[in-house]
Amino acid sequence: MVNDMMKRMIDSLMGRKRVRIEENERAVWLYQGVVRGLLGAGEHVLPNRDGSLRVERQPLGQMLFVSNYEQAVFDKLPVDAATHLTVVRTAENEIAVIERDGIINTILGPDGKRVLWTDAGPWTASIVDIADSPRVAPKLLQRLQKAGKAQLVTMVEVDEGKTALVSIDGRMTERLEPGVAGYWNPGRKIGAKLVDLTRQSLDVTGQEMLTRDKVTLRINISAEYRVVDPLLAVTSVKDFADALYRALQLAFRKTLGALTLDQILENKVTVDAEAADKVRADMALIGVEVSDIALKDVILPGEMREILNQVVAVQKEAEANVIRRREETNATRSLLNTAKVMAENPVMLRLKELETLESIAGKVERLTVTNGTEGLLNDLVRLRD
Repeated sequence: MVNDMMKRMIDSLMGRKRVRIEENERAVWLYQGVVRGLLGAGEHVLPNRDGSLRVERQPLGQMLFVSNYEQAVFDKLPVDAATHLTVVRTAENEIAVIERDGIINTILGPDGKRVLWTDAGPWTASIVDIADSPRVAPKLLQRLQKAGKAQLVTMVEVDEGKTALVSIDGRMTERLEPGVAGYWNPGRKIGAKLVDLTRQSLDVTGQEMLTRDKVTLRINISAEYRVVDPLLAVTSVKDFADALYRALQLAFRKTLGALTLDQILENKVTVDAEAADKVRADMALIGVEVSDIALKDVILPGEMREILNQVVAVQKEAEANVIRRREETNATRSLLNTAKVMAENPVMLRLKELETLESIAGKVERLTVTNGTEGLLNDLVRLRD
């Protein structure tokens, strides 16, 4: 205690001051308003005549050297700056990945500068030229994601069965397969258009049209398609699914509008084939392959359905009458053939007589034959002649 008091007295008489810097601190010191040096951990004896010593302490844990006297330190104290400070700079098209003891600490953007306390390290900095390589290296991307330092990266995630068309500042640059990719975004606009490559279905429902014989119909159409050339499909039209929708509309309107209602109802498969060929040819020009196309439903207005039902009913009734007449004719012809056989074969005639008598006897209690059975059957034969 006495020694400390003696030291302070001697220091005061000699115009100096003892300053202690802890292990977790660093400092800039000024004397008479002029930057004189950087202080590391330990006790320092500094001039302090007229109380003009000033010490600016900084916690080493913040790692950054932040001071109003930064430029003065580098200009006047190059040796101290080289000893205590680590400087990282980036040019116009550069990114710096700053690591502390092998762990990503900071991502420094273009035209940036970061001054770090060297003792807070060790520090390493990797410079990336983003003009030549806008895409982030896969390993680095994983590290940035894990460290939560991907603020300067635009992520593009592509699911299985899809692809992505990446654009930089409005210009298509590449096509991505399923997976995750990252692009440096400082000073540029990154866009990604996801395209589904799997087979998909499209329904065109409730389309009203007029047939050649002036009948209004509503039709439902379905189609299956898949994108075979994503770049062509995206750049040729604004929306390829909407283009397919309109192509189906126009093709079926044109084809069905040239036919009568009867032709449409009777020739449905042929109509599909004609319209489908036109749709497939148009969509192939924009990189879309159309497979199955079907005219699912032809819906008539209520009054037209009633008329058609009546027509069908009349047609079926006429067919039923024809069938009845044909059956009656066949029955008559069968009876005539039977009579001929009986006339030519007495034994057959006798058997038929017995069958008739047996049938009658089963229905009446008493049967009286007055002229004999032979006279009865002969009378029947003469009646036939």
